[in-house]
Amino acid sequence: MRIYISADMEGVTGLVDAADVQPDGRDYERGRLLMAEDVNAAVRGALAAGAIDILVNDAHGPMRNLLPETLHPAARLVRGKPKTMGMLAGLEPGHNAMVCIGYHSRAGSPGVLSHSFMGHEIEDMWLNNRLVGEIGLAQATAAALGVPLVALTGDDIACAEAAAWDDSITTVTVKHAHGRFAADLRPMAQAHQEIEAAVANVLSTRPRAAAATIEQSTLAVRWQSASVATTLAGIPGVTTTDSRTTQATGELPALYRLFGIWMRVAASLTNQAPYC
Repeated sequence: MRIYISADMEGVTGLVDAADVQPDGRDYERGRLLMAEDVNAAVRGALAAGAIDILVNDAHGPMRNLLPETLHPAARLVRGKPKTMGMLAGLEPGHNAMVCIGYHSRAGSPGVLSHSFMGHEIEDMWLNNRLVGEIGLAQATAAALGVPLVALTGDDIACAEAAAWDDSITTVTVKHAHGRFAADLRPMAQAHQEIEAAVANVLSTRPRAAAATIEQSTLAVRWQSASVATTLAGIPGVTTTDSRTTQATGELPALYRLFGIWMRVAASLTNQAPYC
């Protein structure tokens, strides 16, 4: 059994503030160690279920947060950027299941460090006219490759978002949001035990593969800046629905890859810090 783990940081056990998850933050070094502990709990669960190949993708910010020496020795690590598929780099049809660790809720939600991919530069996103964030887009892209998203960890708002998007996803709530920068934290040992047990259980009981879904999807993004939408309209196949909203239609995962290009263009046009 081959397992893929996408590891973000905002939804990691114990983390609540930008200072915990950004490289220049005063508590970042501690945060990256806590990230490794959540990931390692999932790795242990996958091993208990019989996984023989586990690939972890560092999916947060600079994508160099996980220190190789802190990762469970049974797992391989994809680290650094740019990566063609960003938060889903390395995911392929040969994987039997995907697990998302440390994920957060979409822009505009009351979850801890909530946003959609780019801090506050992205105001809203829709996939096939359905509001979506990083969770939904990851699930839909994996499904297009025939890989089911079977488990996700994060705060209660992120877990509720995952369940609303696909109620077959097993979720582990590691903290309860008290706003965007505060939370009621579960004891870390307890959270890690539950992550390990949940991953082991779902991988032991769920089907090992799913049929790939090949269909047209439409992704729309509403940017804070009209300059981003205007610039992106120069890309063939990209249209604008208003002065700040761009959209494109295509098949996932190619559409996910195109969105990555949109973000790189947007980053070149703006210099606002996330989490403001």
